[in-house]
Order: sequence, then C-alpha cells, then structure tokens
Amino acid sequence: MRSLGAIVLRDLRLAMRDGGALGTALGFYLIVVAMMPLAVGPDLKLLARISAGVLWVALLLSALLSLGRLFESDYEDGSLDTIAVAGPPLELVVAGKAFVHWLTTSVPMALAAPVLGLLLNLELSVMPFLALSMLVGTLAVSFLGAIAAALTLQARKSGVLIAVMVLPLYVPTLIYGISAVAIATTPPGSPWPSFLLLSAISVGSVVIGPIASAAALRYQVQ
Repeated sequence: MRSLGAIVLRDLRLAMRDGGALGTALGFYLIVVAMMPLAVGPDLKLLARISAGVLWVALLLSALLSLGRLFESDYEDGSLDTIAVAGPPLELVVAGKAFVHWLTTSVPMALAAPVLGLLLNLELSVMPFLALSMLVGTLAVSFLGAIAAALTLQARKSGVLIAVMVLPLYVPTLIYGISAVAIATTPPGSPWPSFLLLSAISVGSVVIGPIASAAALRYQVQ
C-alpha cells in the first residue's frame, strides 16, 4: 500500500504540474455540450430527453484524449523499464496511474456535468444522481482505457488505436449510465438496478484492468 500511495502522489504532482491534459479534456467536454443546443434547436423537451446521452458520450470522448499519455512519459524516460525490472509490481503501478487519471480527468468532468446539464434543460432533481453515476461509471473508463494505452505504447498514432480498441468496451458503461439517469428523469421506475450494474462493471474493470495492462506492459518493455 505504501508503494501505491507513492505512485499516486508522484503522478498527482506530475498531473498538477502539467495541467494540459485536464484543460484539454474539460475544454472539449464544454465545447461538445455547448454546441448541442445549437445543433438540436430550441426544443427544450427534446434537449431534456437527450441530455443524459449527450453528457455521457461527451465525457467518454473527452476522457479518451489523455489516455495515450498514461504510460508514455515513463516509457520515454526509461523509468518504466526500471519499474518492470526492480520496482513495485506492475499491476500496482497501473492501478495507481489509472486511479490518478480518473481523479484528475473523470472526476472534474463528472462534477461539472450537472452545471453543463443546465444547458440541456436537465432537471435539477436528477443532477446529484447524474454526478454520482458518472463518478462510479468513469472508473471503468480509466481502468479499461489503461489496457488500450498499454497495448499501443509503442505504436504511432496511438490515440486513434486507443479509441478503436476501447470504445466497444465502453458500450456497457454507456448503456447503463444513460439508462440510470433516464429512468431517474422519468419516474416511477427505479434507477438503482441500472446503477448497480454500472457499479459492477466498474468493479470488474478495477480488478481486470491492472492485470491485463501489466501483462501488456511487460511485453512492451522486453
């Protein structure tokens, strides 16, 4: 646990020092959501119906922008080779890096989602549940995305490859995330079954993601 804490603190300092990844993701997120009312038109009922889908899709696409740099800097400066040979377990390293990606990218966007929901006529009563579902669901975004980032570490144009590889894996998260918010918006149905399935996907991703990513990284640094 001490090694995991050191990895998280180190990557947090690097993320705060850089700041570009978060700015890019938040900027893209804001642009996509802000442009949607202009594209759809002034129909407030239509905007309310599609608001959950727009916010979730925009968040997933925005989070993809920074996944390519998840292991890139450590690979370029040689520290990844050192860690693979004599450092803490790679699974622990991946878990720490994926957690920091979630904390510095997905969490700010999830917390910003209720505010952006005002642009899409989202009901105020649903906004806390929207933020909660995004906080839980985006764990899968970071931990599954780490697998694609590890597999494409030495590839050119890795951003495109990551998108192609990881977007199909995001489909269950997208379905249950949108479903939970949509049901909460239109009672009397309960959104909790969809939310629990969303949580199960995230828990499975947290378990499987570091193991699969570590195996891919060992192959990359051979």
